[in-house]
Amino acid sequence: MGFRDELEKRILIGEGAMGTLLYSHGIDFCYEELNLMNPEQVEKIHKAYAEAGADILQSNTYGANYFKLKRYGLEDEVSKINRAGIQITRKASGEGCFVFGTIGAARSFRKSDLTLDEIKRGFREQLYSLLLEDPDGLILETYYDFEELAAVLKLARKETSLPVIANVSLHELGYLQNGMHLTEALRHLEGEGADAVGINCRLGPHHMVRALEEVPLPAHSYLAAYPNASLPDYEDGRLVYQANPEYFGQKALELRLQGARIIGGCCGTTPLHIEQVKKSLAGLKPVSEKKVKSRKIEVMEQEPVSASAEMPLARQAEKERTILVELDPPKKLGISPFLKGAEVLKKAGAHALTLADNSLATPRISNISLGTMLKANGINPMIHITCRDRNLIGLQSHLMGLATLGLNEILAVTGDPSKIGDFPGATSVYDVSSFDLIGLIKQFNEGLSYSGQPLGQKTRFSISAAFNPNVRYLHKAVERMEKKITFGAQSFLTQPIYSEKQIDEVYEATRHINAPIFIGIMPLTSTKNAEFIHHEVPGITLPGSVRKAMALAGNDRLQAAREGIAIAKGLVEKAMEKFNGIYLITPFMRYELTEELTKFVDKVDTARKAEVNANAL
Repeated sequence: MGFRDELEKRILIGEGAMGTLLYSHGIDFCYEELNLMNPEQVEKIHKAYAEAGADILQSNTYGANYFKLKRYGLEDEVSKINRAGIQITRKASGEGCFVFGTIGAARSFRKSDLTLDEIKRGFREQLYSLLLEDPDGLILETYYDFEELAAVLKLARKETSLPVIANVSLHELGYLQNGMHLTEALRHLEGEGADAVGINCRLGPHHMVRALEEVPLPAHSYLAAYPNASLPDYEDGRLVYQANPEYFGQKALELRLQGARIIGGCCGTTPLHIEQVKKSLAGLKPVSEKKVKSRKIEVMEQEPVSASAEMPLARQAEKERTILVELDPPKKLGISPFLKGAEVLKKAGAHALTLADNSLATPRISNISLGTMLKANGINPMIHITCRDRNLIGLQSHLMGLATLGLNEILAVTGDPSKIGDFPGATSVYDVSSFDLIGLIKQFNEGLSYSGQPLGQKTRFSISAAFNPNVRYLHKAVERMEKKITFGAQSFLTQPIYSEKQIDEVYEATRHINAPIFIGIMPLTSTKNAEFIHHEVPGITLPGSVRKAMALAGNDRLQAAREGIAIAKGLVEKAMEKFNGIYLITPFMRYELTEELTKFVDKVDTARKAEVNANAL
């Protein structure tokens, strides 16, 4: 009897966790490598599940793709590991057991790490390896990223007619990471040809039942449920699942009532859990109809824009000259000089002050606190956010705090690594890349958290990103810029530029970019400052004429500053010919330098407008 025929008649019991048992035996390296190193141990676990009553055994190949095996230096063993996985499972399977090849997700939190094309290439290699051993079907599991699952399912369906089980994973009850409701997601997977659609991992049996309460029975496929044993606890550096097998078996009855036709286990489950599922469901037929719990549709609110609200800087720079000035938060307590500088720059004509997020990996006063104070004083702040200091939880909390305070101008950057700062031993988090952070902020603007849970309101963030033109291959930097735009970036701030020729090059390379670009200009303060930037700051090369001019200025502080200002004014004039956005970077809190440059921008603008008007007459 074939799998599809069996599934039509009865509830099939899936296998439980493989990694949980291997971990309990002290194995903390690549589980999939055991298919080659110790196949007897893997076979023993499969046999235990078969004896417990599992109808579907799945190969120990969850992470046996190129990307995950590469972490262990095993990227050349993809085919061997996957083929051995099916062979071992087949050997362990009892009479009537179906052998399914397991393919897990490749993407993690950092969605930007792998493109869909890369994922598909890796998926094909794993898929073809499994198919060579003639499994009874495939199970795609633990996919948080729906885009990835939809893509690989479509590919699998194109390459084979074997039965396919497609399981999503949820951070939040009932909603996927992209905000899609579980019902819509499973319906889409069914439409792509999955024989069974469902959920696995993350949720314990209680919450998995609740998630399925809002899901109607599929029209052309069947529901699958592979809950974790429970929510995990953390003891002595290990994740521990407390739910006992009897409870798990009782919950299988509730999963059946929600229409689950395949019931297995994920993290924390053992053969004892599967045995209890088999015992609880003995003699029971699958349900053919169910009452679906109506789900609450949350209306996303958005605060009305007040008449006094600042125009987003990106929109402003599309129409007219816009000046940003960076003023670093102080390293020490006491903010009087900072506030004085901010007021001076505002009066000089700066449209916004940008506040770095612990620049150079050095502790500074929180930019969110200073931004709140500036806003209260009528100064528009742009808050930098790095990926370095906060994990995914902290980043979302930070964004909600910024939205609550009305600090809507954001610059999303990677952040300097901790090792270059005052505390080189501190942890650099980097849960997400700058691309992912931009995407997260965009998702907040759509009213969704990273987990897909509605936030209750849509945020109003204007999303800026960094653009570094100080690279050997400018077209590569432009490609990163284009990628950031696809993730949601609306404008760009460049690293400091010290060459008029380079400004022309940036203009030519980015003429096709519609997003406003703010050209970064930082006045030099001394010949030592110039030589340091030239020799020690990665990617920045000062023209010989600039270094010579600074050297001739000598060691006199005022004379050196005057020369630095003169060089910066030339760069500002050049930038103003090509770009509306000017980004002035204040060196060492010497705001009098950026004050003069800000006034100079206004002076040049006024003169050029007067000339245009005169010519028009």
